[in-house]
Amino acid sequence: MRTKSNDLEILLSVVDTGGFSAAAESLDIQVARVSRSVSKVESQLGVTILNRTTRRIELTDEGRQFVDAVRVGLMQLQQAEEDIISRGELPKGRLRVDAASPFVFHQLVPLMQLFNQTYPDIELELTSNEGFVDLLQKKTDLAIRIGTLSDSTLHARPLGRSVLYIVASPDYLARRGFPSKSSDLSQHDTIGFTTPKALNDWPLKGFERLTPTMTSSNGETVRQLALMGNGIACLSGFMVKKDLAEGRLIALLEGEKISHSGREQINAVYYKSSSVAKRISAFIDFIQPKLDL
Repeated sequence: MRTKSNDLEILLSVVDTGGFSAAAESLDIQVARVSRSVSKVESQLGVTILNRTTRRIELTDEGRQFVDAVRVGLMQLQQAEEDIISRGELPKGRLRVDAASPFVFHQLVPLMQLFNQTYPDIELELTSNEGFVDLLQKKTDLAIRIGTLSDSTLHARPLGRSVLYIVASPDYLARRGFPSKSSDLSQHDTIGFTTPKALNDWPLKGFERLTPTMTSSNGETVRQLALMGNGIACLSGFMVKKDLAEGRLIALLEGEKISHSGREQINAVYYKSSSVAKRISAFIDFIQPKLDL
């Protein structure tokens, strides 16, 4: 007896959300329905997929292999259905895109009105996370990542490079003076990142990792702190180029900067077997030539 695809989708939801109640809420169904579906799958397979405790659920080894195969199979099925339905039509359906909040604010938001006009049948969902999200767990179709990539299971399309700038506000520099060399930064207030610590490796010759005076986990917060005169920060051009051009921030230590650091590269990443490939391609092809990195 074959397992129905909706039971498999419910099983994946339990795995991704971490529990039966969370899966029921996510799918807007009763917890009893979730429990029945998982039990039915396990009964038909004759193996235990989930170990249940009072606090959490865990995949068994057999369950982990099965769930990985189910993900691929459901994606291929969805892709086949969409290929038939969408022949000769514009891409349609939901597209979940994740990026760090500064990239969302400064690069994506200004393009979204025209994107919606161009692809009216794509239901776009923008989320922002400051760290690298697990695309499957967060049900994300496409993520825009800044810096070096390490996950080989993801397909990546380069969007370009965004130069880093050491910046401070005119108000701060009027009060504290200009640093003339990187070693002068130890005498200044600096603004950095709480995590990851690698973001406090500024691209300056002979410069060791910074211990900032003030930190935030959010790049846009770091920018706002710099704009308000709280200290010197290192930020990507995609979020401060306009501030520099209009004099709200001033670029420092340009002669000591090292180019092509790992933080400059920006990529769009997604799973190679993604069932929403047409929507992903449409989104990337639309935004790439319009980004101001």
